[in-house]
Amino acid sequence: MKKLFFKKKWIIVAWIFLASGCSNEKDAIFYTNRGLAYINNGQHDKAILDLNKAIELNPNLAEAYTNRGLAYINNGQHDKAILDLNKAIELNPNLAGAYNNRGSAYINNGQYDKAILDLNKAIELNPNLAEAYTNRGLAYVNNGQHDKAIADCNKAIQLNPNLAEAYNNRGSAYIDNGQYDKAILDLNKAIELNPNYVDAYNNRGISYAYKGQHDKAIADCNKAIELNPNRAEAYLGRGLAYYKNGQHDKAIADYNKAIELNPNFADAYLGRGLAYYQKGQLSRCCFDWNKACNLGVKNCEAYNRLKSMELCN
Repeated sequence: MKKLFFKKKWIIVAWIFLASGCSNEKDAIFYTNRGLAYINNGQHDKAILDLNKAIELNPNLAEAYTNRGLAYINNGQHDKAILDLNKAIELNPNLAGAYNNRGSAYINNGQYDKAILDLNKAIELNPNLAEAYTNRGLAYVNNGQHDKAIADCNKAIQLNPNLAEAYNNRGSAYIDNGQYDKAILDLNKAIELNPNYVDAYNNRGISYAYKGQHDKAIADCNKAIELNPNRAEAYLGRGLAYYKNGQHDKAIADYNKAIELNPNFADAYLGRGLAYYQKGQLSRCCFDWNKACNLGVKNCEAYNRLKSMELCN
């Protein structure tokens, strides 16, 4: 009887252990899914707390690292995101979402070639993942490959006509191609789909600035700044609008703010240098253009011309 008692005891213990394991697994999936819901609701800190719990319950749940990586991206913590997405891919090398999210993190880190490789992989694993085409389109925009960017955004819109990011990214490519009317149409659509889309207001403001519609440009950039006062690109856009309107002091103030928020913002140094040039402050212009060139601005022709004329030390 004693032997039988112990046998029954261990069966009960094993059942409790397995039941506990199943509960942990279900709870981990619950926290993973709720974390994604928080991300979709813009509550990224709450998402991270839930995903921390999911990983604590099941350290091998690739989706939890994938979603936490996305939450970190949305929180601007791109290095943390990449670590999480590396782990997700290690656990599941066939998880298209992990490659897509890591590609997005690489874009935010300025690593566009790495981003494109990851997004190629995401599309290979899931040819219908609209977000991957959207993100690859953005990587191509930043890499100066505008026709490829437009083709990718076209594909994303074909797969999901309600993807605001695809219209925004295609709008950005049209801006770089000088197709401002097409850009504005796309950015109108992005804002219609997401009335709080900071980058869409900023990009539309830039389009208006290049078309000489300075009041509209400034209004859009003001809206972008209202929605996110820490978005350096919004001050860059408004600085451009002020510069195009001949308001060089206001432009410089905005470029100063953009640089304060992002000390390595090459385009802000370039823009501020232009404003200083118009004000005849060549030493400040030369400093800014030299900085912009060192940070990777591809066209340093104006700076080099000033140097050749011995106007820059």
